[in-house]
Amino acid sequence: MDGIKINYESIDAYISMFPPEVQEILNRLREVIKESAPGAEEKISYQMPTFALHGNLVHFAAYKNHIGFYPAASGIEAFKDELSRYKGAKGSVQFPIDKSLPYDLISRIVKYRVAENIRKAEGKLKKLK
Repeated sequence: MDGIKINYESIDAYISMFPPEVQEILNRLREVIKESAPGAEEKISYQMPTFALHGNLVHFAAYKNHIGFYPAASGIEAFKDELSRYKGAKGSVQFPIDKSLPYDLISRIVKYRVAENIRKAEGKLKKLK
């Protein structure tokens, strides 16, 4: 697939492109995010599965050796001590694909991002009044 750009229509389409064992991880991750962010919209953004609520909350993606999780820089910063054992960057973390994902931690990060986006949305509403 080198050089071929795929435009995914849905998270289901994205997940279906991977081997069954990776699909299992991605489906579980999707469920954890859904449970942690009730009411969030599922979409594809930046060609990655994305959850949005008053703006993007988190993205995720599968790679050869890891699952990329993108909770924005604020989500990484708020949990930097717990995430320090994983590779990452300002707004991302890499969970090794051959180890169990820290679903409890992911849930807490998603809940943090939900609260953050709601606060920002409420702040914007106050400015409009």
